[in-house]
Amino acid sequence: MKTTLFILPLTILILTSCGNRNDKNFGNTMSTNTSINLANFDTTIGPKDNFYQYVNGNWIKNNPVPSAEATWTNFNIIQDNNLLNLRTLLEEAAKTKGDPGSPKQKVGDFYSTAMDSAKLNKEGIQPLDAEFKLISDIKTANDIPAVIAHFHIIGVKPLFDFGIGADPKASTENITTLNQGGIGLPDMDYYLNPDPSLKTIREQYSLHVAAMFKLMGETDKQATIIASKIFDLEKQLAEKSMTRVQLRDIEAQYNKKSLADFIKSNPAFGWAAYFKALGIDTKVSQLIIGQPLFFARIDEIIKSSSIEDWKNYLRWNLISSTAGKLSDNFIQERFNFYGTVLSGSKTLRPRWKRVIQQSDMSLGDLLGQLYVEKYFSADAKKKVNIMVDNLTASFKERINTREWMSAETKKQALHKLETIMRKLAYPDKWRDYSSMDIKNDSYVANFFRGNICDFRYMADKLGVPVDKTEWGMTPSTVNAYYNPSYNEIVFPAGIMQIPFFDANADDAVNYGGMGAIIGHELTHGFDDQGCQFDAEGNLKNWWTKEDSLRFKERTNKVVEQFNHFAVLDTFHVNGELTLGENIADLGGLTIAFYAYKKSLDGKPAPEKINGFTGEQRFFISWAQGWRGNMRPEYLKQLLKTNPHSPNMARVMAPLSNMQEFYAAFDVKEGNGMFRAEKDRPVIW
Repeated sequence: MKTTLFILPLTILILTSCGNRNDKNFGNTMSTNTSINLANFDTTIGPKDNFYQYVNGNWIKNNPVPSAEATWTNFNIIQDNNLLNLRTLLEEAAKTKGDPGSPKQKVGDFYSTAMDSAKLNKEGIQPLDAEFKLISDIKTANDIPAVIAHFHIIGVKPLFDFGIGADPKASTENITTLNQGGIGLPDMDYYLNPDPSLKTIREQYSLHVAAMFKLMGETDKQATIIASKIFDLEKQLAEKSMTRVQLRDIEAQYNKKSLADFIKSNPAFGWAAYFKALGIDTKVSQLIIGQPLFFARIDEIIKSSSIEDWKNYLRWNLISSTAGKLSDNFIQERFNFYGTVLSGSKTLRPRWKRVIQQSDMSLGDLLGQLYVEKYFSADAKKKVNIMVDNLTASFKERINTREWMSAETKKQALHKLETIMRKLAYPDKWRDYSSMDIKNDSYVANFFRGNICDFRYMADKLGVPVDKTEWGMTPSTVNAYYNPSYNEIVFPAGIMQIPFFDANADDAVNYGGMGAIIGHELTHGFDDQGCQFDAEGNLKNWWTKEDSLRFKERTNKVVEQFNHFAVLDTFHVNGELTLGENIADLGGLTIAFYAYKKSLDGKPAPEKINGFTGEQRFFISWAQGWRGNMRPEYLKQLLKTNPHSPNMARVMAPLSNMQEFYAAFDVKEGNGMFRAEKDRPVIW
C-alpha cells in the first residue's frame, strides 16, 4: 500500500489559453514568452514581502472558484482539459459500439449507460433491490460478516477497510491488511471535537442521513431515529480510531498476526466467515492489523448493537456509496452535504464530468490506452526522463555534502537513491480487463462490476510475489507519487503539461515547475516516513542513531514553522500532519534549483526574460504552480484531514527557508519573506 503519496489538490493553470490538445503536440502548445505572464502579478506587493501574492495576486483576484468547485487552481484547469479529451474518446466509443469485449465496447457502454439520466430517474433506487434484499435477509449477527464481505467486493466499505499489498517489512511478498474505517464524516475529529463548527457539521450530517432514508421510503420520525443510531455507531468507531497524526507512525500500524491469533483475540465478529465470503480463506495465513484497538471496538459493537441497527447501518453504507450513480434526487441530496456543507460548492458539476471521472476510476488502463494513443507525445516523456536524471544527480550531490550525515548513513542513502525506480507517463504493460463484463443495463451495476474486477485483481496477488511494474494511478491523472514499498517515483502523462512542464519554456521555468515536482517525489524517499524504508522497500532502519537524532532536530524546525502558519482567521496548519509533504516541498525545490544551475554548466548565462533572471524565473515558476482559490469550508476540511499544506504555505514556507531565494530577490532582515537563519531548516 502506498503510505507516502504526493496528492496534489486540484488546482488551476491560467497562464494563457491552453490551446487545442486534440493532437500529438501534447505539452508543446505554449511559447517561451508566455510561460510567465506578468498580468497575473500583483506588483503593489513586493516579492520580498509576500512572494505568493506578488506572483499570483491578480490571477487570484480574477479567478474566483466556480460554483461547482471547492477549489480552483492549476490542477483544476489541467484536469478540465483532460476531461475534455477523455470526453471525446468516450463519446466516440459510445457511438461506434466496438466489438463485444473490446476496450471501446466497455468504455462506451459504461459511459453511455451512466449518461442516460432519463433511465436513471425512471429506475430510482430499483437497481439496488438485490443488495437491499441481502441486508433484509440478515437474521443474526452471524450473518453480518458475509454481507460485509460482499459489500467490500462490490466497492461498498462498511465498518473497516480491507486490502492486499506489499508487506512493509517483506516488500516482495503480498499480505492482507485491515485498517480503520466505516465512518461517513471525513475524520474521527468530526465526531468527537467539541468545536462549535464541527457540532454544526454533525447536526447537518444527521439531517443528511435522515434525508437519504426518507428518499428510501422511511417516515420523517423513523428516518430521524435511524440517523441518530447510525451516528452513534459511527461515533463508537471514531472513539477507537487513530488520529491523522497517529496514522503517520508507520511502525505503530504494523501489527502482524496469524489469522488464527487474530480470530482468537476478536471472537465476536465472524472473521472466518468474512474471509470465506471473500473467497480467500485458504490463502490468508497472516495479516497486518493497522489499529488493534479499533478492531476490538468492532467486537464490542457486535455484542451491543441490535440486528435492526446493523441492517440500517449497512443500508446507509450502500446508499451513500452508490447515490451518485442513481436518480437525481439521491445525487442532489448527497451533494447537498458532501459538496456544499463540507466543501462549500454551490452547484453540482456537470454530469459528463462526474461520469468521466468515474469511468477513469473504474476502467483505468482501458481508457488510459485510448488516452495516451491520441493525446500524449513520446517527446514529453523523453524530456521529463532527462530531468529525472538531472534531479537524481543533483540529489546525489546534496547527500554527499550534508555535513550532519555520517559516511555510513550517506552510503545507504546513496544506494537507495540509485535504486529508485521511475515510471513515466503510462505502464509498459497494460492491465488485463477481459474478466470485466460491462453492459448497458445499469450504471450502478457497471460500477459494481468494475469494483468486482478490481477486487479479483487484488485477491489474485495473495500467494504470488509483488509485481512492482503495476501502477497506482491512471495515465490521465494530474498527480504523482512516491511508493516506499516499491521505492519508486511515478509521474502519469496527465501531469506532464503546462504549467509544470512546457517543452518550449526555458529551463528555469521547467525546473521550477516539473523539476521541483520530481524533486518532491525523490525527497519523499527521505522524508520522516520514507526514510524508514530501505532501498529494497522494506521498513528497516538504515540510519545511525546519531544521524537519526540530527535529522529529527531539523525536521522539528519544519513542524514548528508550519504550526505557526495561519491561513484562515485563527486556523493554523498542523505541522505534524503535514511534515512529510513539507519536507518534500523544501527538499524538492532545493534539489531542483541545483539541478537547474548544473544544467547551465558550459553555457552562457541565460538572459533576462520579462525582466527576470533565470534564478528569479525558477522561483516564480514554483510560486505560480501553486496559485489558487479555495472555499473556506474546503480549506477547514483540508487543515484537519490532508497531509498537504494549503497552497500559499507551500510557496511561502520553503522559500523563506532558502538562502538561494534570498539571493535571487535580495531579501533582507525586515522583509516579510525573511526568516532568521537559525530558524531555517536545512535538510536536503
